Order: sequence, then structure tokens, then C-alpha cells
Amino acid sequence: MLDNEIIIDDVFIFDDLVDDKKIKVKPEKQKSIRSGHVSMFERQTKNVYRRAFSETQLLDIFKGEEFKKDHSYHCISAGDVDSLSYLKIILRQQDLDYCLASTWCMALDDILQIEEWLKDGKIKRLDFYMGEIFKGSYSKEYEKFKEVFDKYKCGRIAIFRNHSKIYAGYGKEFHFAIESSANINTNPRTENTTITIDEGLYGFYKNYFDKIVSFDKQQ
Repeated sequence: MLDNEIIIDDVFIFDDLVDDKKIKVKPEKQKSIRSGHVSMFERQTKNVYRRAFSETQLLDIFKGEEFKKDHSYHCISAGDVDSLSYLKIILRQQDLDYCLASTWCMALDDILQIEEWLKDGKIKRLDFYMGEIFKGSYSKEYEKFKEVFDKYKCGRIAIFRNHSKIYAGYGKEFHFAIESSANINTNPRTENTTITIDEGLYGFYKNYFDKIVSFDKQQ
């Protein structure tokens, strides 16, 4: 066995992929390791798998689903499913006291949706991390987003050499992290996303992004 091999002590629930058969594997270690510029977090989890071909179908799949601590929900999608769709699922179950969001780029409609959540108190505090392309290539969207953040005094915007797609936050019910291949803006391609209900994974990302220094010195 390799020193860094991850083994998991729990049930993989494959849902319709293998007719709900349950496969047991071995226990996993839980630790956080940092080496150079690479961070790793290992955890114990139960995995649930879902497939969706549109945002509407995705929301229907999770309708009535109560997220459980130490569970990860793995999704593969094709169609009009962006990473913001998964945050909508979280907000169906709880308002957020805090959320961080990371994306390479996003569209004006997405900014308006975020503004609505801030206005309605669905998200109380929000830190946002964008790719270096955003300020120059999406200048109108960037200015609008700064207006929103100035209006609601909700957190900070940081621009850096970023291509990660992450949400992490918490409300009264649970902590979570969303890890996705999808940006916030809709891209009609197959994308993979995992929702994990775990305070440790939330803290792992929060600790990393808190240390980011923005290219925009005003932020």
C-alpha cells in the first residue's frame, strides 16, 4: 500500500448506476497536509451518486433530499447546469451565515441572482474569488459586482490567478463544500460536481482562500 493511498470505511451508494447495490470498502485516515503550494484534505465519507441533464432536472432530483453530515453527493451533468445551480440546492435547505465562492468567470444574470440572495438575507456574508481574466474581459460584470458588494457590505472580492470552482459555507443546519468543474456561467458541456457536508472540508477551503491576496489592491 502506498503511504498516501486513501481508503474509505463506508458505503458507496451508487443509486440507479448499479441498482442500489452497496459496496463496502476499508477505513480511511482523516488529516490535512500542506506541502509547498499544494494542500490536501483526506476525510471519511458516504458517497451518493446522481445524474442530471438540465438544471430543472437537477433541482428535481434533490427535491426533498435532506443533506446528511459526512455524506458527499457526486453529480455528473450535461446541459444548462452551472455551479450556481448547486448553491441553489443548498439554499433550499438553509440560509447561509457565510459563504465563499470561487470561479473563473460569470455572467450578469448570475450577479443579479446573487444580489437577490443578499437582498433577501439568504446569504449574510459572502467572499468572492475570481480569475485574473474577469476584471479586463468582463469589465461590465466586474463593475456591477463591485456595486453589489459596496451596497450590501457583505464581504470581499479578490482577483488572482484562479481557475478553481468552489463554494464553502455554513448555516444553522450544516457546513458544506461544493467542488465543481463548472464555472458559474452556464456552459452546455458535461460537468462534474460534488457537494460534501462536512465542517472540516469547509475549514480547509476557508483557510486557503483567506490567505489570497487580490491583484486589485482596492479589494
